[in-house]
Amino acid sequence: MGQLEGKTAIVTGGNSGIGLATAKRFAREGAHVFITGRRQEALDAALAEIGQGATAVRSDVSDLGDIDRLYAAVAEQGRRIDVLFANAGGGEFATLEKVTEEHFDSTFGINVKGMLFTVQKALPLLNDGASVILTGSTAATSGAEAFSVYAASKAAIRSFSRTWANELKGRKIRVNTLVPGPIDTPGNSGLAADAEEAAKMQAFLVSQIPLGRMGRPDEAAAAALFLAGDQSSFITGAELFVDGGLNQI
Repeated sequence: MGQLEGKTAIVTGGNSGIGLATAKRFAREGAHVFITGRRQEALDAALAEIGQGATAVRSDVSDLGDIDRLYAAVAEQGRRIDVLFANAGGGEFATLEKVTEEHFDSTFGINVKGMLFTVQKALPLLNDGASVILTGSTAATSGAEAFSVYAASKAAIRSFSRTWANELKGRKIRVNTLVPGPIDTPGNSGLAADAEEAAKMQAFLVSQIPLGRMGRPDEAAAAALFLAGDQSSFITGAELFVDGGLNQI
């Protein structure tokens, strides 16, 4: 039997990168996985990769109506939620003088508003003893240039996990933050303007990482599985860094 045999898991942003790798891992461990994403073609491709034991719901986490539709789909299958991996997020570079209201609203709409209501609206379906995993970022504490809005949004997520772990302790629901460092994903590469800039950015990042390489999505997925399952049953309100030592040394 797999570590999540018979359980139901939600992975927002599950159509690529860390989210897709985690959805695949959860499914292999026996869970029925609901994945979300904004692009139907990407969701269809992700479902083909995951195979049996998955449902895709097109959803933008910054849209509260879309979040309601996600949980309606879960309820329609007669399911309750054992693992919620609130992973959907995004950001882009902008120095202080170039930050616009649109940039701010977009980043906080997905990373903060979307995160909060993804978890809040799941509460009626969450089983007691469920695991909630929030995706943070090493950027929250690194002070990376031109990344202030994104970093602030991810710092809010760390605060959420502490408070929610306290608020939900009566139901034995654990809330933890998975903190990826530089992971080789389309989202990471997409921060650059073109392929040449992406290569330069990756080379710089690798030079800063003690382990000397970018992380792989499956390595973040393995950490998410740990937080999802019984092996982490006495861990809540914590951060688990998957960053090759970047923010640790």
